[in-house]
Amino acid sequence: MTPTIIFEDDDLLIVNKSPGLLSVSDGYNPSLPHLRNVLEPQFGSLWIVHRLDKETSGLIVLAKNPDAHRALNEQFRTRQIEKKYHGLVTPTPQWREMDINLPLQTDADRRHRTRVNLTQGKDAQSNCRVLKRFLCGALMEIQIKTGITHQIRAHLRSFNLILVGESLYNAGLPHPQIQAERTMLHSRTIAFKHPTSGSWVEYTAPYPEDFRDIYTKLKTTTSPGGAI
Repeated sequence: MTPTIIFEDDDLLIVNKSPGLLSVSDGYNPSLPHLRNVLEPQFGSLWIVHRLDKETSGLIVLAKNPDAHRALNEQFRTRQIEKKYHGLVTPTPQWREMDINLPLQTDADRRHRTRVNLTQGKDAQSNCRVLKRFLCGALMEIQIKTGITHQIRAHLRSFNLILVGESLYNAGLPHPQIQAERTMLHSRTIAFKHPTSGSWVEYTAPYPEDFRDIYTKLKTTTSPGGAI
């Protein structure tokens, strides 16, 4: 579960979070490993700037001092941060690009799912682009303009699409041909102004092994019936 270090200086620590590692402490079980208690023994005090779901892998930015934390928080608040995710999506979308701009309501049902709600939802925008298309799924890049809980999963579900491995938003959809033990979502790139220098910086995180394995299965699908 130890995250890979992507970049470090006096202000920033940027890591590639492993799937299964919490971003912040679990309120019910504080003993579970999370980013700070895994990293602080080596790097000292750290401030969480943003979060990823437990199952989601990829880039997370941590601040190494309060000034950097405040500057990065302001960029997130004013939506200056550029975040792109890669997801393995099923079934294969019929479109190449889609700008999903649908308001979302969190905790919309008993299972705490996020749902499209045109009257009570908060503004949410996800720009989706199919990078690779296969018979039973696709590699998709999603750039989010907002940060609603489960935004990508809820927006995809509104078009009857799910991430491979999805177990929360898949009700009512055909059983997927490719299975995975977690939702196949990866925080691929992040770009922002450095809190001290002000220069524009961008970082990329490689895919974890399980993501690459499922991607290979999608690529080698040979028929709509799912033979691989």
